[in-house]
Parts: sequence; structure tokens; C-alpha cells
Amino acid sequence: MLKRIIFIVSLLCPLWVAAQHIAIGRRTLNLNDATRNRPVVTEVWYPTNDTYKASDSSYAYPFVHIPFIRDAHLKPQKQPLIMISHGTGGGRVTLEWLADALVEKGFIVAAVDHFGNTYDNKIAIDFVTPWERALDISFAITQLLNDKDFGPVIDPNRIGAAGFSIGGFTVIALAGGKIDLDAFEKFSHTPEGIKETTVPEFPNLMSVVKVDEIKALYKKSPDVMDKRIKAFFAISPAMGQGFVNENQVSRINKPVYLVSAQSDSIAPVKTNAAHFNQLIKGSKLYVVPGKAGHYVFLNEGVGDFKKNGGMIMNDDPSVDRHAVHKQVGDLAAEFFVDNLK
Repeated sequence: MLKRIIFIVSLLCPLWVAAQHIAIGRRTLNLNDATRNRPVVTEVWYPTNDTYKASDSSYAYPFVHIPFIRDAHLKPQKQPLIMISHGTGGGRVTLEWLADALVEKGFIVAAVDHFGNTYDNKIAIDFVTPWERALDISFAITQLLNDKDFGPVIDPNRIGAAGFSIGGFTVIALAGGKIDLDAFEKFSHTPEGIKETTVPEFPNLMSVVKVDEIKALYKKSPDVMDKRIKAFFAISPAMGQGFVNENQVSRINKPVYLVSAQSDSIAPVKTNAAHFNQLIKGSKLYVVPGKAGHYVFLNEGVGDFKKNGGMIMNDDPSVDRHAVHKQVGDLAAEFFVDNLK
């Protein structure tokens, strides 16, 4: 009897391995929004039936990731799409761990570079005009749906969005949230607000741009709610104190899941994720316990990149970044599977 069980298990094992580690394709799309004269470089990860080759990983990669196949073929069937918005001073690949987790569940995942707000391209005015980020996401969705390769395999009725930090705010804006800039400015003058609005990636930001200039641009900004997106996953969302009443989120009628870290000092739980959770009816909140901070949600670095990465790449010794990614990736995948049926 035991031999028979072992024989059956040996037959099933390859199926388990295949189910747990599907092949991931990856492409870079150099998009440009001519109406705003703005590049929207977009990275896309997707399930593929192509076979991974050793040559696909022939170069050094600074992050822990699942190996991918560059420009692999797409699967022919319709699949849901998840858009990702990075944090301030980040980039389109800084949440690759999340993209990997979602692709393994059958999603196509696309992440954009928010021009002027990336680690390698810092422009002051683009750090304080967050509505442009939401427009980037909507533009990329339109381009993907019209793309000759991706358009036929994306299900336009199953689109979700995820974002980190100000990217978390971005997805809330796409859901229909409307920030009160005056309320946020008022908060920025308090001791707590001064700490939150001092951006580590651009420490002297508010000495370079003027508040009146920001307000003038904000008054001209369009409504960025995108009804094509059906579910929203916000990780350590920022700018929570720009929301002071439920009227500002009254248009949000799709599922929202909020995640934060207990020891986040950049976008503290109380004034951001928990605050959004109180305002947005039906939203869910999970807080990673212990000494996990804001940057625990960025990719896990390797080698010298991790060694020299400071607080962005390194956590308190009690924190297992890999385990946090596994947990939050599973939460995101379950959330999108449940709400993009």
C-alpha cells in the first residue's frame, strides 16, 4: 500500500511544481502620451507557455525575482489585467515581487514609470502633481487594450489596480477619491505633517516648488476616476490627511483593500491606511505587525545592492522582507481573484 501511495505521489509532483512555478514573460513598452507630451514607459509581465532558458538570466539582476523570459509569446486566452503604480522616487520594477505573485495566479501585470517621479529622473513639479500619475495609469490601460498583441488577450471587464505609497493614493484617486489640497496643506504645517511631507527621496522639495503654484495646477487638473478599473489594492497609501470627510470618497463603489506596516514612519498607519479605511465604506485593512517599516514593500535586494541600499533595502533584524512579500502577495492575489471574476 505504501509503495502504491509513493508511486501516485511521484506522478503528481511534476503537476504541483508546474502549478507553483509558471513561466513568466516580460516586455517593455515605450509609450508616449502626446496629449501631455509625457513618456509612459510600461513594463508588462504575463503568463507564457514558452520554455525558460539559462540564457534568459545571463545578466546580473539586483532584486530577488522569479526568472522571466524576455519578449515571450502570450497565451491566447483572455486574462485579467492588474496595473501597478510605484511610490515616490521609485520605478516600474520596484514592485516586481507583487507582479510575480500576480502573474503566478494568471494575471497580466503592467507597471508604469511615472515621469519625473522616478529614482533616476527627479523633477520637483512632478513630485507634487500626483494626478498626473493616475492619468499615466489610465493612458497605459488604453494603450494596452489597443495593442495588437496585448489587446486580444486582456479581458477589459477584469481590470484591477495596485499601488504603493503615493502609488497607493494614486489607485484611491482612480477609484474616485478626491483630495482636499487645502486640508492637506493645513496638516503639512503640523509637527506630524512636517514629518510626513518631508520626502526622503527629495528632502528639499518644498523649498523648490511653491504651494500657490501647486494649487493653481490642481485647479486645472481633470477628474481621474477610471471606471474601467474594478478593484483597488493600496499598499501604505500616502496623503491620507487630504481626506477629511466621507464625501471625498463617496464615489468609490468598487472593492478596496488597504495594507500597511505597523512601524511605517513615512506613511503612518493612523493618518493614512487606517484613516482611509474609516472613510471608505466596505474597505478592508491589514497591517503587517512588528517593526516592519515603509520600505518593506519594495523589492528584496541582493548582493551589494542590498548591502549599500540603506533603509530602503534593509529592515529591522526582526523583519523577514521575503515573508512579508509572500503574505501580501497572497492577499493581493486572493483579493483580485475574488473581485475580478
